[in-house]
Amino acid sequence: MGEYAYPGIVSSLALLVYYYTLFKAGMARGRFNVPAPSHDGPEDYQRYVRAHVNTLEHLVLFLPGLWLFAIAVHPLWAAGIGLIWPVGRLMYAQGYYQEADKRRIGLYISMPPIYIFVLGSLIGFVYSAIA
Repeated sequence: MGEYAYPGIVSSLALLVYYYTLFKAGMARGRFNVPAPSHDGPEDYQRYVRAHVNTLEHLVLFLPGLWLFAIAVHPLWAAGIGLIWPVGRLMYAQGYYQEADKRRIGLYISMPPIYIFVLGSLIGFVYSAIA
């Protein structure tokens, strides 16, 4: 496994962050008395749901991007850059739980790794194909 253990650790951390937002959204459903399957509820409840769903939307880009970058560029670089994402997503969720505008810093922190992974892996694979 070697160096690929590190992107694996970051992947696991990212999934734990996702599960955290899932758990918080579920707990908010009970706290705000929103019966399943409805997502209609007070704004405070909806922010928990949006933090969870938005994390899922970004996870779909983050995980494959992390692994493509690990293969095309280097697994240690992927892990190092990838560590930024779970931290940013936790900041995003914690801010969003308070009020919508407080999510922005976490969003701005968590987005660059995705861009780096997608563009970096594309460049790495193209370079490998033509070299």
